[in-house]
Amino acid sequence: MARTDHYQDPDAPRANSIVVATTAFITDEHDHLLMIRRTDNDLYAMPGGVQEIGETISEAVVREVEEETGVHVEVIGLIGIYSDPEHIIAFTDGEVRQEFSICFRARPLGGELRTSDESKEVLWVDRDQLADLAIHQSTRLRLRHGFEKRAEPFYA
Repeated sequence: MARTDHYQDPDAPRANSIVVATTAFITDEHDHLLMIRRTDNDLYAMPGGVQEIGETISEAVVREVEEETGVHVEVIGLIGIYSDPEHIIAFTDGEVRQEFSICFRARPLGGELRTSDESKEVLWVDRDQLADLAIHQSTRLRLRHGFEKRAEPFYA
């Protein structure tokens, strides 16, 4: 299922759902950031996904990171809550979602990098390489907040 992200687009379709989603800002001992290249829109992003019934939000992000990347992580902090109604995500199945995403800081515990049906590429990226990657501006905002190491989480 393909997706299209709209931001501040007056022609964006009208949202028909809000889903709790997660992302994880994960750096290694060399301060490289774990990123995926998504299969649904071909953009680079932090790993993450949708919370499932029966799990906590932190369990959801740990599960999603492992599913998409092969890396086992532990949550160590909160970067922010992102719920901008001007960020609309349209899927080819007709779902049109208003963004609601919680971005966590996590640290890798082990595992082997691998792709999945949601990630066509998994890589550790040096901060200087991020400018060269195709990344949606909503993800760039989370990345900026993650690197700022704010004392308080972002919320909007």
